[in-house]
Amino acid sequence: MEIFNWMPLIVVVLALLFYMFRILREYERGVIFMLGRFYKVKGPGLIIVIPFLQQMVKVDLRTRVLDVPTQDVISRDNVSVKVSAVIYFRVVDAQKAIINVEDFFEATSQLSQTTLRAILGQHELDEMLAERKRLNDGIQTILDEQSAAWGIKVTNVEIKHVDLDESMIRAIAKQAEAERTRRAKVIHATGELEASEKLLTAAQTLTQQSESMQLRYLQTLTEIASDRSNTIVFPLPMDVLKKLQS
Repeated sequence: MEIFNWMPLIVVVLALLFYMFRILREYERGVIFMLGRFYKVKGPGLIIVIPFLQQMVKVDLRTRVLDVPTQDVISRDNVSVKVSAVIYFRVVDAQKAIINVEDFFEATSQLSQTTLRAILGQHELDEMLAERKRLNDGIQTILDEQSAAWGIKVTNVEIKHVDLDESMIRAIAKQAEAERTRRAKVIHATGELEASEKLLTAAQTLTQQSESMQLRYLQTLTEIASDRSNTIVFPLPMDVLKKLQS
């Protein structure tokens, strides 16, 4: 009967011991408060929390993935697009993450949304589509600087989708087609210019040397003679006849 009388006390002692000894994993830290005031950060491994005097808040230090909801963004050239992104971050200072902000995950999420709209709104649509790497780095730098006070380290930012409406897609397709047509015309004009320059050089060479002109006439006669289906009258320059008579 005496054992049963001691049972409540034994249960209380065991509960206190269970509450006192905590085991934190390698990626966990415990922020300890002593009578409401910050005491220290403990972990990983076995730690002791004094009942009634100390309280512990557990913090996970692993990298977290934050899916930023689709945001309506107006680019610098007044194009309305819908942009979604993903943010990778982790807690590097457990004390700041618990004391300086109420909910660091929600705070990081809201900061990511506002920063995404602000940064992309400073760039044109072509930059959003063609220079994502530079935009990702710029957003990451700003997020990392502003979240440092919360003990947060933003490790990576990736813009996932830049969605356009149908009218804008058609406009971009027309612009791309016009650009291809322009390049084709430029290439054709460049070829014509180079060919004319070559022909001019050849003409100047032939006029400077009469023997070259005579050889060109003879070559032309040879090419025409190969076609026996027609009778061709070809003028023969007098200087050629003089050369033959001499």
